[in-house]
Amino acid sequence: MEKKFNPYLPIWFALILVGGILLGLFLENRTGALRLFQSKGDKLKEVINYVERNYVDTLSQKVIEEKAITGMLEKLDPHSTYISAEEFHEANDPLLGSFEGIGVQFRMENDTVTVINPVSGGPSEKLGIRAGDRIVKVDGKNIAGIKISTNDVMRKLKGPKGTEVAVTIFRRSVTGLLDFTITRDVIPTYSMDIAYMPEPEIGYIRLSSFSTSTHNEVHQALETLLKDGMTKLILDLRGNGGGVMKTAIEVADEFIGDGELIVYTEGMHHEREVANASGDGLFEKGDLLILIDEGSASASEIVAGAIQDHDRGTIMGRRSFGKGLVQEQLDFKDGSALRLTVARYYTPTGRCIQKSYKDGLDVYNGDYYHRYMTGELEHPDSIKFPDSLKYKTPKGKIVYGGGGIMPDIYVPLEKDSSLQYYNQCINKGLVYQFAFDYTDRNRNQLMRFKDVDKFDAGFNISETLYNEFIREAGNKGVKRQGRDLSKSDRYIKTMLKAYIGRNLLDNDGFYPILNTIDPGFLKAVEMMKR
Repeated sequence: MEKKFNPYLPIWFALILVGGILLGLFLENRTGALRLFQSKGDKLKEVINYVERNYVDTLSQKVIEEKAITGMLEKLDPHSTYISAEEFHEANDPLLGSFEGIGVQFRMENDTVTVINPVSGGPSEKLGIRAGDRIVKVDGKNIAGIKISTNDVMRKLKGPKGTEVAVTIFRRSVTGLLDFTITRDVIPTYSMDIAYMPEPEIGYIRLSSFSTSTHNEVHQALETLLKDGMTKLILDLRGNGGGVMKTAIEVADEFIGDGELIVYTEGMHHEREVANASGDGLFEKGDLLILIDEGSASASEIVAGAIQDHDRGTIMGRRSFGKGLVQEQLDFKDGSALRLTVARYYTPTGRCIQKSYKDGLDVYNGDYYHRYMTGELEHPDSIKFPDSLKYKTPKGKIVYGGGGIMPDIYVPLEKDSSLQYYNQCINKGLVYQFAFDYTDRNRNQLMRFKDVDKFDAGFNISETLYNEFIREAGNKGVKRQGRDLSKSDRYIKTMLKAYIGRNLLDNDGFYPILNTIDPGFLKAVEMMKR
């Protein structure tokens, strides 16, 4: 028998459907249950919008976007990174080799900005601001004794070329405060710490980074050293964390013959790019030794790897950091930027020296601690390379990939129980502080030393002055005790003199004195003499 159609049935279905929807919305609002996104390939944007509308606390879309970008990049590799607009200049100025500001080196001393040295030729020096001056006000606002951070001070003093900033200075031996109006200018920053000849025919260049100006600095230094009779060169890249890849290629080009491969890069979406030497280098033939350590990374490893792979020189020190990834920078309109890893670089023998980052960022960044605990920093035998990472140079020397540049000659980290007193004083900053205070009190007398040779010959740490240091260190909890203290005493006296030299003459007064107790430097000079 045929069933009779109920005309109200569609209406009941509609009412049930509407009721279900209303109940669902009610439950969602009460329980926070999530609806499925109707995503059309823009899930990230939908999530950001959802968080902005529904998060328990107030969040701007900018904050959410930056957290999302940062979190995403952290999962890719250790060197892909997001740079906020606020951090942009801080991150990029070192690579540019210059910044715009007033031109002073300073440090925070008892919550007061103390000028270590005005930059030679900079706007502050031209106005007569001196080493030892205390900057107590900027644009009329007090910055002394308020626990202001170094970065905040830099933000106040830096600014576009041609703009003015008013600073108020306290100077010893001058009654009252001094007011200066400084017109900001382009201030060069130097990546070459020093270039000099420690021995006849032996040149020494130390680089702290690779900025856009580094090659020009190195080229000029080579010209000067060659005129002074240099036939052998020590290039010190210890602690040099790298910088601009193009600059590394230019520096390596100074030492490698015409047409020789320096480095090549390759990535999934980036075709192979090759960099060869031009043949215009100033030092393509003389004896060359490069110093590296666990702090030598990226551009430093490009230079060291090219020299090693071509049997061009000797690599001495400890295994380098192991950064073989290449980043490209994408600039955003709001002043922020993204640095994304787009390729790997390879040394001339085909080595990629990037160390593994599969265990996460914490393990990657804690690699130095791992090397220390496994004994690698003292004994090279603890380093094991699989056969797959072995390569041969044209002369048959075995070199390694997959975790930094392994030096040809190993220099262990100095670990001497007789240096315990020295290490305690250095680690607590007592040597630096004492040297700063001494320089500050005696600056007028010390200004008679116009160069490092006169300073080195005419100034020594007297026993009276050293005993004063021992008393002050003791008052701060470091007692002079132990069996054999002669080496600690010699090291501390040398470091006191070096720091005083730096306070007077910048790096020119520091490194020639420091190097007299530097095991790596001394071993390099000894080898060059042979």
